[in-house]
Amino acid sequence: MSDRSLRGMRLGAQSMETEQGVEPAPRQDVEYVCEDGERITVTFSAEADIPATWTSPTGKEGVLVDGSKPDETPEKPVRTHWDMLLERRSEEELEEILTERLKKLRERRGETV
Repeated sequence: MSDRSLRGMRLGAQSMETEQGVEPAPRQDVEYVCEDGERITVTFSAEADIPATWTSPTGKEGVLVDGSKPDETPEKPVRTHWDMLLERRSEEELEEILTERLKKLRERRGETV
């Protein structure tokens, strides 16, 4: 091996480009107010669609300063795995399948039925 070694840069650690001549995208600051008076300032792109409500880091929901709170639409109830299973099979069928699978499992383990 030679007496001198090549020195390199770590991959992804540093950029060789300068920020000279780079302009950030146009932005706008939007302010929201919570019911208790807390003010939230969020920076958006100038081209972005501004949401009517925003959740603060403290978990409170803020409304756009110049806007009003939008009407709440009823949300669909969350479908659980059990609900989806009952759409495909009845509870009687599920009981039969369960007893059949338990019987096979016990036979494989060598347990007496």
